Amino acid sequence: MSIPAVLSIAGSDSSGGAGIQADIKTITAHQLFAETAITALTDQNTTGVYGVVETEPAFVSAQIETVFDDIRPDAVKIGMVGSPDVVDAIADSLTKVKARNIVLDPVMVATSGSVLMADAAVDELTSRLLPLADIVTPNIPEAEVLAQVDISNDSTMAYAARTIQEKMGAGWVLVKGGHLFDSADDLLLTEHGREVWLRQKRIDTPNTHGTGCTLSSAIACGLAQGYEMQASVAKAKAYLVGALEHDPQMGKSNGPLNHMWEY
Repeated sequence: MSIPAVLSIAGSDSSGGAGIQADIKTITAHQLFAETAITALTDQNTTGVYGVVETEPAFVSAQIETVFDDIRPDAVKIGMVGSPDVVDAIADSLTKVKARNIVLDPVMVATSGSVLMADAAVDELTSRLLPLADIVTPNIPEAEVLAQVDISNDSTMAYAARTIQEKMGAGWVLVKGGHLFDSADDLLLTEHGREVWLRQKRIDTPNTHGTGCTLSSAIACGLAQGYEMQASVAKAKAYLVGALEHDPQMGKSNGPLNHMWEY
């Protein structure tokens, strides 16, 4: 029996709650085969990021292309990319191997507040990776940076999503509303510009470390399994809600999710 494979291109989180580690757990929980291309090593825990060592761009490319040359992924999730050169390496390699079902999580700031992406890398990401992505999944602060607008309600979320789609060449856009105080509503803008609101009561937990990584990986899992985009997003959001509701209450600050909550 062939098992769909999902490639995560992201940074390593030494505390295990986010990044590559969260992606592997999410992909495994979906009973799929996880593959990785590591863009950086981080020294972090639930209280913050204390150090970052970036992978050489050429080695990022080597990881991606070697994976595609053997066990070809059915979907790709892109997370933390810290420099313009790494962005270019990823874009060049994914174009070369003709990757499909690309989910881009523009990781700019960790849950703890630590900055993970340089301004120059943001510029390169918008010009090189956004046009390649089938869906981009910014949270509120990330969408504000990409669209250059303050977001405080449904209408400004929608404006940001349309700006990201129309001005930057993105396909589907999922603006995650978890940073708004009164809701955890997300806006999915389809490739044809239709608004789909995913309403969700806020889960009362401080343990949200790795939510963005987990959601984007879960979307990639749905696409790898052959689900349409809207269904993949809906299934991923339901999986994330369960992981938040069953959080293991670990760590001194923003703790991790329970990726294996269904088992």
